[in-house]
Amino acid sequence: MTEYRIPLYRPSLEGNETKYVLECLETSWISGRGPFVAKFEAQFAGKLKVRHGLATCNGTAALHLALAGLGIGPGDEVILPTLTYVASANAVAYTGAVPVFVDCLRDTWQMDPLQIRDSITPKTKVIMAVHLYGQPCDMDAIMALAARYDLFVIEDCAEAFGSSYRGQPVGSFGHVAAFSFFGNKTVTTGEGGMVLSNDPHIMERCRRLRGHGLVQGREYWHDLIGFNYRMSNIAAAIGLAQLERADELVRGKRQLAERYFARLSHLPLLFHRETAPAVHAYWMVSALARSQSERDALRRHLAAEGIETRPVFHPLHSMGIHQARVSSTTAAEDIAARGLSLPSWPDMPESDFNFVCRSVEGFF
Repeated sequence: MTEYRIPLYRPSLEGNETKYVLECLETSWISGRGPFVAKFEAQFAGKLKVRHGLATCNGTAALHLALAGLGIGPGDEVILPTLTYVASANAVAYTGAVPVFVDCLRDTWQMDPLQIRDSITPKTKVIMAVHLYGQPCDMDAIMALAARYDLFVIEDCAEAFGSSYRGQPVGSFGHVAAFSFFGNKTVTTGEGGMVLSNDPHIMERCRRLRGHGLVQGREYWHDLIGFNYRMSNIAAAIGLAQLERADELVRGKRQLAERYFARLSHLPLLFHRETAPAVHAYWMVSALARSQSERDALRRHLAAEGIETRPVFHPLHSMGIHQARVSSTTAAEDIAARGLSLPSWPDMPESDFNFVCRSVEGFF
């Protein structure tokens, strides 16, 4: 594993993380049982203005539970963007359903509502709205389509904590939402995830599936084939400490993005920026170079100077691992070929920020 002078991301652990983890160790509550799990679930759901939260071992597990909780299975189709992380489609495949990929819009990088509409068939059960890189999807259009065709909406908010649409937090629009707390996320637990929903029946099914289908009130009696997707008390303790500083972390990421825009706007880089009525949380500060060869050369230049970057996700339909129907794509392939993300941690020192910017400027 390459060691970089300036990594792509570094979690901010300047709050009560150590204090709460030590409390777990001192009380011996280190597994899936313990007070921090319920506290984190309740406070995270409250922060997003959703009634119910369910902590999981990772974000992919949260997506799988969301789908399974809605009863999605073989013969069903789930519409999702081709420009997203592979976990979105893998979770669909876990249920036996078929992912149907749609292209994205060039300005927002989010799934194209017209292609969603054109991809709906009698087998369609879910629209999975992935708020890629922290920029929300067009939730007006998606919720209208869901209502018109009687479809479920799952929000994949793995990269979108702190984002909102028309003043409403993402994760509070759909029937179910899934979040990730991986180490590079704005709020992290190291590994972890969360399912959110306002529907108590959906959440009860997700809760039972998370713990091997256990029947509540009857010890070791299971009537569903479930999963072991619980979050540990230690992870929840870290998450609770992170949540206490959530506004500060989101504010830091948005300020970092604005600093990049101000400093590098004279260069031939087209930054992925906020588009009204959405508020972009800038999980990653990303941009398009003029060509794939220029993007690759810039990344090699920055790596040589000890700066880590990452490419934009490859379109999932191009990988060949999912037997999926796909509409024509042009925007996703172009964005994937030319896109990269710069170091994006909220409390990056000014000296590191200046070094990254000077290196980018030096390349051009």
